[in-house]
Amino acid sequence: MCRNIHTLHNFEPAATGDEVHAAALQYVRKISGTTKPSKANAEAFDRAVAEIAHITGHLLEDLVSAVPPKDREVEAAKAKERSARRFAAA
Repeated sequence: MCRNIHTLHNFEPAATGDEVHAAALQYVRKISGTTKPSKANAEAFDRAVAEIAHITGHLLEDLVSAVPPKDREVEAAKAKERSARRFAAA
C-alpha cells in the first residue's frame, strides 16, 4: 500500500473531505503509475479520483467501531516516535 495513504476511519474529529480526496488521489496515482496524467488521460484520471473519494466517503460513514475513536495528535506523536526509532543513526 502507498505510504501516503493513511487510515481515515475511527478518528475524532472525523476525516475531512480534503483528507479523503488526498487518499483517493494517492490511490489513483499509485495504480495509474503517474503523478500527473497526460491531457488525453486527465479527464479519466480526475473522474476516477472523484468517484473513489465519493465512495470512500460513503464507506467511512457506514463503518462502525466498538472501540473509542483515536485522537489524531496522539496517533501522530506515536508515528513520529516510530519514525525516529526506525531512522535513528546507528
